[in-house]
Amino acid sequence: MSAPQDCGRKGKWVTSTVTGETVRAFLPPDLPPRPPIDMTGLSLLASEAMLALGRLDGVRSVAPDTSLFLYMYVRKEALLSSQIEGTQSSLSDLLLYEDEAAPGVPLDDVEEVSTYVAALTHGLDRIRGGFPLSLRLLKEMHGILLSSGRGSTQQPGEFRRSQNWIGGTRPGNALFVPPPPQHVLDLMSNLEAFLHETDSGLPPLIKAGLAHVQFETIHPFLDGNGRLGRLLITLYLCEQGILDEPLLYLSLYLKSHRATYYALLQEVREHGRWETWLEFFLTGVRDVARQAHEAARSISAIFAEDASKIAGLGRGAPAAQALHAILQKRPLLTIGTAAELSGVTFPTATAALERLQALGIVEEVTGKARGRVFVYQRYLSLLEAGTEPL
Repeated sequence: MSAPQDCGRKGKWVTSTVTGETVRAFLPPDLPPRPPIDMTGLSLLASEAMLALGRLDGVRSVAPDTSLFLYMYVRKEALLSSQIEGTQSSLSDLLLYEDEAAPGVPLDDVEEVSTYVAALTHGLDRIRGGFPLSLRLLKEMHGILLSSGRGSTQQPGEFRRSQNWIGGTRPGNALFVPPPPQHVLDLMSNLEAFLHETDSGLPPLIKAGLAHVQFETIHPFLDGNGRLGRLLITLYLCEQGILDEPLLYLSLYLKSHRATYYALLQEVREHGRWETWLEFFLTGVRDVARQAHEAARSISAIFAEDASKIAGLGRGAPAAQALHAILQKRPLLTIGTAAELSGVTFPTATAALERLQALGIVEEVTGKARGRVFVYQRYLSLLEAGTEPL
């Protein structure tokens, strides 16, 4: 796609000294881009993406309770975003960790995914309570994101006060050196203003794509910038009313096209090719929203089919129905957790899970007599699509 080119889009390089080494750090221009974004070749794609997001957000029309798989969609996005940064945990690892039944799970990796879930939940709760999407909120979320795991010593909740870099072993051989720390606050303040301005006439979806690149270019924190920058997309779409719930797991697309993703970020920085990036971004939003919508329909069909099987259990049906409802949020359960969440006794939970196993609804995956774990495999398999560690 052709794009308007102008030196004003490219930002500038500034010389900075880091640990006695002279490096070239990048200062991006403020948003919105100048010349303005050429929407000629993007309008149809933007419309398709918005239509797909609308169908995804309307998924409650095909599902009686969106929260049944919202719990899992959020965890899928958290896992995928963390995998882009190199974590090796799986969706099952995360669920076992949250069930406190996770021997052998890579603890640092799964903690990073868990804190992503917590950061997103905090951000959405604050916005729904009337708090604006702001630098303060981003700092709060960053503090949660880095509250444990490998990044917990990297100034959680604070903009960086030293130079960072991307790729390489030091700033001098890095692939990219973000702005020097004294520029971070001004650049982030402009980004905050851009998110709330109305003069540019840019649609919210386009602004989300622009804001993500700008955030990643500024790299305002010592660690966690990739994950928080992807969180920003979801949070902004929810704040703008494009999505009522964070059902979009865009990191699936970014993970699948990881090399292109990073290359296009650099194309914007070096050449101002915003339109090329936006074409990629909008395609990802459209495709993932369509996939997530179809997955929701398939999940609802599985739930309905299995509920019909359970209804024929006779006297054992009520307890099995109660556990089926829990499995729709937590497709991997120990007997103890099943009993606790359903409010039944351990023997009752055991009997109900065994009935579900006999119906082919769940599988026991440990092969042990004690500490058994039951998995709602058909459901979990749908959710795990694309979540294999890199």
